Amino acid sequence: MKTLVWVEHDGSTVKDATLSAVTAAAKLGEVHLLVVGQGVDAVAQAAAKIAGAGKVHVADDAAYAHQLAENVAPLVQQLMGHHDAFVVPATTTGKALAPRVAALLDVMQISDILSVESEDTFTRPIYAGNAIATVQTSDAKKVITVRGTAFEKAAAEGGSGTVEAIAATPDTGLATFEGQEIAELTRPELTSAKIIVSGGRALGSGEKFTEVIEPLADKLGAGVGASRAAVDAGFVPNDYQVGQTGKIVAPEVYVAVGISGAIQHLAGMKDSKTIIAINKDEDAPIFQVADIGLVGDLFKVVPELTSKL
Repeated sequence: MKTLVWVEHDGSTVKDATLSAVTAAAKLGEVHLLVVGQGVDAVAQAAAKIAGAGKVHVADDAAYAHQLAENVAPLVQQLMGHHDAFVVPATTTGKALAPRVAALLDVMQISDILSVESEDTFTRPIYAGNAIATVQTSDAKKVITVRGTAFEKAAAEGGSGTVEAIAATPDTGLATFEGQEIAELTRPELTSAKIIVSGGRALGSGEKFTEVIEPLADKLGAGVGASRAAVDAGFVPNDYQVGQTGKIVAPEVYVAVGISGAIQHLAGMKDSKTIIAINKDEDAPIFQVADIGLVGDLFKVVPELTSKL
């Protein structure tokens, strides 16, 4: 069984989410990679070094400069004539591309898989992660998105894939790139951070969020997250949101400060290795999943904790 894995990259380096997708794809059989973009030689060479990678297909063309899903999907459809499954990370980019490929192939997409049981059977979360469904498909071609936190990352070095240039498909003209605003992160990115400190609505304002959460995160070398309530209240940007409609994370340590633990939030972080909850409400749902719980006023407890680190 040949599997084609979408290589997510920033134009120069391969993103970690790709490594988890490679691990999942390897359970299905032979792994081929697809690198799409403009001026992506460095990415292709890096992809070829990923452990387990076989052939690396490279489509380098101005039509793919911004990796618009509308232009990439027809290329994937063409390549799927020689592959049995298309695997992508369940990221924003992956979630835009996979449904378009599935529609072109006229197959059912299998979303957000947690495990590969066999070539046609997978598990995936339902009901905000409160139940796990086993899904079996009869489609000859499979389109699969992978939850990165459920699979170990393949080694970024040690592979010996062969790089092969492929012809580009024409620009479909269905979408045009207008611009982007890229957030400059001084802390670890949420999906790859080993420690995350998240704040909730109880912080009361963006100023308090910065005053209480960021010093603790700085001391721990942690990424900063937030609940949907904190994001909706305007305390922090959308990039910080952890949860079912935000980012799915599974760090070594997750510190939840002033977060009640709504199902939506728990779905995004309950796979964390160690969960530490700080909340003044001893009946808050977050304590049901926490390994360590501290009931107290976060405005007193967190600064004290930070000062002792």
